[in-house]
Amino acid sequence: MRILLVEDEPDLGEALKKALNQKKYIVDWVQDGAEAWTCLESQWTEYNLAIVDWLLPGISGLDIIKRLRKQKNSLPVLMLTAKDQMEDKVIGLDAGADDYLIKPFGMAELLARLRALGRRSPQLQPQQFQRGLLILDYGTRTVYYKNHQTLPLTTKEFQLLEYFFNHPNQILTSEQIRNHLWEMGEEPLSNVVAAQVRLLRRKLETVGSKNSIETVHGVGYRFNLNLASD
Repeated sequence: MRILLVEDEPDLGEALKKALNQKKYIVDWVQDGAEAWTCLESQWTEYNLAIVDWLLPGISGLDIIKRLRKQKNSLPVLMLTAKDQMEDKVIGLDAGADDYLIKPFGMAELLARLRALGRRSPQLQPQQFQRGLLILDYGTRTVYYKNHQTLPLTTKEFQLLEYFFNHPNQILTSEQIRNHLWEMGEEPLSNVVAAQVRLLRRKLETVGSKNSIETVHGVGYRFNLNLASD
């Protein structure tokens, strides 16, 4: 899952990013509302959720949410703010925020609210996600094959398979995969996607799921749902 974190307080932003990374989320952290909107409009980045502070330089968090909803964008948004009056909470929720968390807050509460959003939002993944005979378990970060063979994956391998799951039978370029799996500011090696695909294939083959990830020469890779179901 990829999260856009929009928080201009450096200490809080850094702490939030660290906590979310520890939970295996891919996190793009920006400190300016205008930069956040650029990220949201990018054709290269697919976010599953946004955590947005209300008071931001550039464009306020409230205006970001209003713009999203005006465009009929249903991206789940958790609003963070020091505004603790009931009327402020009403304004935030009426603007289109899915949840509202008042500063200061505990990290455990924020993570619990993200889980709650996941249970009720179609844009966030369920506890388990199945394609063919393969099942991703988000609780254990494990893959099951034919519902009984387990396959532990590294964080990047899990995120790569999740990305393929979300785009079955579609050709994904190396650039698309690299932009999705690595956070803004990271500069992975040019062959990192090929290396990750190779490692994931080897692990899938150990449980009998062979050839489900196809190489489309000169273009990219495709997760073949028919082969994953054999």
